[in-house]
Amino acid sequence: MNILVINAGSSSLKYQLLNPETQQVLAKGLCERIGIDGKFTYKPEGKTAIKEADVAMPTHNEAIKAVLDALVDPQNGVIGSMKEIDAVGHRVVHGGEKFAKSVLITGEVMAAIEECNPLAPLHNPANIIGIKACQALMPGTPMVAVFDTAFHQTMPPVAYTYALPYEYYETDKVRRYGFHGTSHKYVTQRAAAMLGKPIEELKLISCHLGNGSSVTAVDGGKSVDTSMGFTPLAGLPMGTRTGDIDAGILEYLMGKYNMDIKEMLNVMNKKSGVLGISGVSSDFRDLESAGKEGNTRAALAVEVFEYGVKKLIGSYAAAMGGVDAVIFTAGVGENGGHNRESIVSGLEFMGIKIDPEKNKVRGEEIDISAEGAAVRTLVIPTNEELMIAIDTAALAK
Repeated sequence: MNILVINAGSSSLKYQLLNPETQQVLAKGLCERIGIDGKFTYKPEGKTAIKEADVAMPTHNEAIKAVLDALVDPQNGVIGSMKEIDAVGHRVVHGGEKFAKSVLITGEVMAAIEECNPLAPLHNPANIIGIKACQALMPGTPMVAVFDTAFHQTMPPVAYTYALPYEYYETDKVRRYGFHGTSHKYVTQRAAAMLGKPIEELKLISCHLGNGSSVTAVDGGKSVDTSMGFTPLAGLPMGTRTGDIDAGILEYLMGKYNMDIKEMLNVMNKKSGVLGISGVSSDFRDLESAGKEGNTRAALAVEVFEYGVKKLIGSYAAAMGGVDAVIFTAGVGENGGHNRESIVSGLEFMGIKIDPEKNKVRGEEIDISAEGAAVRTLVIPTNEELMIAIDTAALAK
């Protein structure tokens, strides 16, 4: 089967056409600046990427049409006709408590996704626009919604309940939801395959570390706790996001600097994290370079991030009553050897120890554990698109 995977943002759209059975990526690319001036990138398998500036994309409909036209283009296309696209898988950020797994999109499902818009106002409306654009251009083609939050719906109440008046949960569904679920699901399944054991027998800690970061405890293949919360703002300090902070700080700063809640949230989402601490960059590569040049704030930003990951690994091992493997994935997790080394340093008492030579790897699936380590440390490149395609193919069949 050929599955088109769509990840729609408010002004951008990532896409891949792939075969989930062979894991072959036929083509992939990006539509940017939708509604502005339109930038289109298309890379067919085995060929140089084609980049076009100023492609007319006033809406997502034109962006989707540009993607479909490229896929069937006589010269650079990878399929003969649209009929060769068997289904479309859409990444949807928030499914609330309504969706614990991927689903075929129906009118009822669309209405339920729209009800979750207040929980992810920056993401869900854009995801819906992408779905509607595909439905308009590809009538009759099965559409599947794959939710970032679905994997975490197995968390027990003790993990997802906030210590607020309980009616805020009952009436307003204020609780921990967690995100990056598609990534955590994929890498933990790969970890079980690497370890040669059924996932039902394993206690795993998945560290999705990048500009957005989260850590998840996976016991027997099920998410039992995760660091992001009601929104993706919670948990670790990230590229530009605060992560967990004392809520009293908001009142203090808003009063002192006469900010309203929108201004405060803008600071917390876009001006904080490692960018806020360092004053240099949200990119960990820039911070590492600046730290080597003696920038103490850049070095501190990285240390705060690594310390946060270390604490979560310890707390999740305690919550599960042990751990068999720690997984590093996403941009920093897959490529940051120094970050991985710093995070696990001091965790030898738990049986976690890595081999310095093996740890020099970047972006490869590998066990970097030292010989005799009781707990395995794995580097697994994430592949959310493949996970979306697998779920989509299963439902479309």
